[in-house]
Amino acid sequence: ARRASRSGTSYLTDIVWWAGTIAMAVGQIGNFLAYTAVPTVLVTPLGALGVPFGSILASYLLKEKLNILGKLGCLLSCAGSVVLIIHSPKSESVTTQAELEEKLTNPVFVGYLCIVLLMLLLLIFWIAPAHGPTNIMVYISICSLLGSFTVPSTKGIGLAAQDILHNNPSSQRALCLCLVLLAVLGCSIIVQFRYINKALECFDSSVFGAIYYVVFTTLVLLASAILFREWSNVGLVDFLGMACGFTTVSVGIVLIQVFKEFNFNLGEMNKSNMKTD
Repeated sequence: ARRASRSGTSYLTDIVWWAGTIAMAVGQIGNFLAYTAVPTVLVTPLGALGVPFGSILASYLLKEKLNILGKLGCLLSCAGSVVLIIHSPKSESVTTQAELEEKLTNPVFVGYLCIVLLMLLLLIFWIAPAHGPTNIMVYISICSLLGSFTVPSTKGIGLAAQDILHNNPSSQRALCLCLVLLAVLGCSIIVQFRYINKALECFDSSVFGAIYYVVFTTLVLLASAILFREWSNVGLVDFLGMACGFTTVSVGIVLIQVFKEFNFNLGEMNKSNMKTD
């Protein structure tokens, strides 16, 4: 997006942008399929593994520099992911369409959605036009709040699709629910793409990616906790383990993304120490 803006053209005419967008879309389809199989509190944080693996591949294939802080970030991200897997919920809290409908009409979740919608309206129509290009948190907040719709919608579509495919008596209701959730999912993804590209035109992609991961994951986990109540069967030890794992992954992502241009080398430090002596 930045390269297209520098050349005076739209990013929609950039072949590289389209190639990257299609590749991301394919990856997100796989990511969405994972939401239908395992708890959200496990899938969302593990999505960060694409960052360290991408950095490692880029260092070998594209000859990009990966400093000692970046390598430490890769190690922390992988270690935190292992901790998340060990302490994640072992079973789903919502497994049928009837349970999903009950959760969607829960007053607590409805109230949460109303608050999210109000915040989105304020951000999109009042705050973003005035402060979006100068404050990175505006675009990040919009995209992250929309995650409150994308991830639960994806999980709901998977549950509703089970009744549709099995031709159950409630398949007609399941079809209507599935169509509504597909519409919500589609609108959320389109708006997220719009504001992600706006953010990449104005801010450094590394800083945006690191902050976006932490805020997006936190809000998605909050929405999923309210809707699916996946934390209800998690003990104190597992809760603390997942909190530590998520924090470790977040620190690793920040080290990889934010400090990748930081010139830090142990060999140079040893040389400087030898000169001092």
